[in-house]
Amino acid sequence: MAEKNIVIIGAGYAGVHAAKKLAKKYKNDDSVSITLIDRHSYHTMMTELHEVAAHRVEPDAIQFDLRRLFNRTKVKLVTDNVTNVDYKTKTVTTEHGSFPFDYLVLGMGGEPNDFGTPGVQEHGFTLWSWEDAMKVRHQLEDVTKRAALEHDPEKRKAMLTFTVCGSGFTGIEMVGELIEWKYRLAKENKLDEDDISLYVVEAAPTILNMLDRKSADKAESYLVKKGVKILKSSPIVEVKEDRVVLKSGEELPTHTLIWTAGVKANSDTEDYGIPSARAGRLKVNEYMEAEGYENVYVIGDLAYFEEEEGKPTPQIVEAAEQTGMTAAKSIIAEIDNGEKEAYEGKYHGTMVSIGARYGVANLMGLRLSGWLANFMKHMVNLYYFFGIRSGYYMFHYIMHEFFQTKDKRNIFRDTITRTGNVLWSLPLRLFVGGFWLVEAGAKIWGESTWKEATSSFSNIPLLFKGLGEDSWLTGNTVNMPFEWLQTATSGASEAAADGGGEWATPILSEMWGWFEWIMQIMLPTPEMAIFMQKMMVFIELGIGLAIVFGLFTWLASAASAGFLVMFTLSAMLGWDKVWALPASIALMNGSGRSIGLDYYVVPWLQKVAGNWWYGKERAIYSDHKGSAASKSKTEKRSA
Repeated sequence: MAEKNIVIIGAGYAGVHAAKKLAKKYKNDDSVSITLIDRHSYHTMMTELHEVAAHRVEPDAIQFDLRRLFNRTKVKLVTDNVTNVDYKTKTVTTEHGSFPFDYLVLGMGGEPNDFGTPGVQEHGFTLWSWEDAMKVRHQLEDVTKRAALEHDPEKRKAMLTFTVCGSGFTGIEMVGELIEWKYRLAKENKLDEDDISLYVVEAAPTILNMLDRKSADKAESYLVKKGVKILKSSPIVEVKEDRVVLKSGEELPTHTLIWTAGVKANSDTEDYGIPSARAGRLKVNEYMEAEGYENVYVIGDLAYFEEEEGKPTPQIVEAAEQTGMTAAKSIIAEIDNGEKEAYEGKYHGTMVSIGARYGVANLMGLRLSGWLANFMKHMVNLYYFFGIRSGYYMFHYIMHEFFQTKDKRNIFRDTITRTGNVLWSLPLRLFVGGFWLVEAGAKIWGESTWKEATSSFSNIPLLFKGLGEDSWLTGNTVNMPFEWLQTATSGASEAAADGGGEWATPILSEMWGWFEWIMQIMLPTPEMAIFMQKMMVFIELGIGLAIVFGLFTWLASAASAGFLVMFTLSAMLGWDKVWALPASIALMNGSGRSIGLDYYVVPWLQKVAGNWWYGKERAIYSDHKGSAASKSKTEKRSA
């Protein structure tokens, strides 16, 4: 059998799916060659560009190296720019080579459509590639930094007005991220969040027109609640360096316009000779075969196929993946003399994330909003990695989205953020806290009562029948095995033997001389020892509760380590409990910030105490203006 060369141009969603399908089918067939050409060495997760643009995740979070996706497959990777496609000689020419084909798949996707609006290319920012996302991020960081030092209030306001044109998926998801990022932008530049204004400008009378109106209205209410100003029925007719001009003649001062108003076919395909339709998309039949060309297929956003009259395949990820699979199956049918399968779009719904913690979705008629909608979007993304068979990038997606975020930009807020491995210390925190609660419980109820009550679930009611005779709270016997206290107290030796059995095999056989001297100063009499015993019950209980609930965990863990060191030097700590000392030290890494009260309490205390003691930081101070105003008022009163 003569060798069959399949060349796929474009490593987007559609191209990757087509290549994966073909590679799996012809894994052991040396007569079929598959070549994937893209100008980049990576596949970009286009649906998450807004997360990079607004600094929720780092740039590499949405870049998936093609070698990692296709290693150990028969797909040959080529990083190059295509310059010409010759259908007569069946050759694809790039800047650095040429590739013969028997079957050609065009999947270069689309590009932003500015509809010829003056000034968009010169002064606007698009969001259709990894490079675009980085430009938007750098612009927002730079303009905020410059605005913080700008004294002219009108210019400063314009610089801190971020405008998104278009209210489709990309536009609304972009402004949703800005809602959350402006906190960090303001803080790092010593501004108030309210100094930053967010606008959505839409030509249509409604927003999110790909959603049902109920879901779209929920999204709009959330945006308005978060302070986003939405200008509907307001087409932009010109973009200037420091403002945009609306059709009404009104001008909106802004130094940052992010254009997400439309998509058209990749302009590289204009010379390919294939008939085009709306927005330059290339016409195909139901098998994704280009109109007028044999064995040439078009997939993804580039393909124009009307599923119903006047209704082309939507430019969404599901459609891209399915068109890629249809083209791959058509090629397989050609090679194997099988029957082709017509394209049948199966779309499971639409989802829009408005920041990390809120979203709206319509999944096959099931409407979701808030946390659950965003959770489902993550599940869909994880399923995508399953579809392209990349466990490596599935793992990295989980890390980027759930464990490495900041500023609560996560559906779980920061409760599971992995900074300092805090999350993974949660089981240890509960164990150490439980250790102290058990120690306190044995002293509160008495060793004998506690052991009996905790020996089985059926005995737990014994704890509600009162304290035992050997309780440290009600007893007046010294339970610490210190000679100077035992000899001075009748029955203390026996009590130490009974109630202090936990010190039967201490780490140290006896106290060091210098520490015994300190203890004699702290506990000079039996009365003081008994008082301290009762205090220790509450201290141990407090340490246990604080560590379990993650409240002031650093202090509680430090106290835990300190007391364990003291018990060790007192020759009271046995080897069976020494584990709690290094464990307590390990918990001083801020373990209460993960599923603990410190997550709420510590930042609040830092903010309140910091503002009270140090004052509120500002980018520009003008105390003299306040003083002058006060002086003027005083002079007027005197007059």
